[in-house]
Amino acid sequence: MTNTNITNARAELFKLVASCIKYNDVININTKEGNVIMISEEDYNSLIESLYLAGIPGMYESIVEGANTSLDETIKIKWK
Repeated sequence: MTNTNITNARAELFKLVASCIKYNDVININTKEGNVIMISEEDYNSLIESLYLAGIPGMYESIVEGANTSLDETIKIKWK
């Protein structure tokens, strides 16, 4: 995570945006009124999708079960 103040963020905006996009960097911009977090659109969409999936009852358990299922077992189940 990169920390900067609003004055530096304004001066280095293009550099900070490029860092968010290219390296998935999270930028914490400090102001007198509070802080702002800047992330890439890709990271934002991923976060929103994760929150959505986490809200579906039983989804976590289903993902864990799938992760613990071997590929051979998955193929046998699919082709029954």
